[in-house]
Amino acid sequence: MTIGTPLSENATRVMLLGSGELGKEVIIALQRLGIEVIAVDRYPNAPGHQVAHRSHVIDMTDKESLKRIIDLERPHYIVPEIEAINTSLLAEIEKNKQSIVVPSIKAVQLTMDREGIRKLAAETLNIPTSAYIFARSANELRDGILNKVGFPCFVKPTMSSSGKGQSKVMVESDIEAAWDYAASAGRVNQGIVIAESMIDFDYEITLLTVRSKDKDGETITDFCEPIGHRQENGDYVESWQPQPMRPEALNKSKEIAKTVTEALGGLGLFGVELFIKGDEVWFSEVSPRPHDTGMVTMTTQKQSEFELHAKAILGLPVDTSLLNPGASAVIYGEYDAKNIIFEGVQSALSIEGIDVRLFGKPESFKKRRMGVVLASAENISLARENATKAQALIIPKLN
Repeated sequence: MTIGTPLSENATRVMLLGSGELGKEVIIALQRLGIEVIAVDRYPNAPGHQVAHRSHVIDMTDKESLKRIIDLERPHYIVPEIEAINTSLLAEIEKNKQSIVVPSIKAVQLTMDREGIRKLAAETLNIPTSAYIFARSANELRDGILNKVGFPCFVKPTMSSSGKGQSKVMVESDIEAAWDYAASAGRVNQGIVIAESMIDFDYEITLLTVRSKDKDGETITDFCEPIGHRQENGDYVESWQPQPMRPEALNKSKEIAKTVTEALGGLGLFGVELFIKGDEVWFSEVSPRPHDTGMVTMTTQKQSEFELHAKAILGLPVDTSLLNPGASAVIYGEYDAKNIIFEGVQSALSIEGIDVRLFGKPESFKKRRMGVVLASAENISLARENATKAQALIIPKLN
């Protein structure tokens, strides 16, 4: 391929739909390769807006608004970074060869909600998953849990992120509240929820899986070292790499990830979430884009997940090699307020092997992810300890 000069007639243009902290890092990686980047999000001054060549604020589920921006900017590539997008328009654009949708329109449509990807994995590809049902009413949810899924289970919106709308249901009396929370908390209020049984797993991983071109132009699949992570209320709070695994479990994980990503097609990085118990592996979810737990790769790998995504999208060779163990820990906003400030960054950075990313989000919420601490060390135990220690030193405060 050829790459043009940004802000010129021959520029290679990439449009990101969704420009949060993950999108921001993808934008930076693309710009280092000489790409002209347009950042789109639903609110002004999103993290990616602050570094892109141009930015727009629209409702990306609105077909006409989205079409107007795409016609204006004429991107060569469209990179969805969130689920709440009008995918019917993207399908038309890809069919008309107006732009390349990353990684593919099939991947974007199937992964925009949990229903499409779960049915692909469990029913089409016959990959092991937890028991599950989809429900469109509280009564349908109750029947599905009582007759198929059982207790305990998790109830989630079919379209959400960062644990929003997720509940753990222990007894029948919890079901109605779980329905109300999940049905109203999705990115797009579809009124459809998933209930899935709780798997008794030893640990869970994200296996970053990259589909790229080799030197002969053939599509190949590479894997990063597995990433372990800890969640609270469905939201990741820390991650580490590499997660120690038995060889058989790792091989099964790679087989599942390759099967799913090949079925989705296209080029780019995928975050495949898996549950592990001994040598047994269950598929959980997949995102056709960089994964929040994968922010740790900014301190562990030769090429971070964002660099891998950028290069794979463009058909360039990638390198998934690990340089050193590391960990990440999330910095929350702690306040519902705009223009907060952070103290303690200097103290955090005084710890050996620590780096910090503050995302620059214009508005904080108590449990909104506002930054991340990155730690590199000789082993994951020390990296996790240092990341947690540094994270505790960074204090959000009202301005």
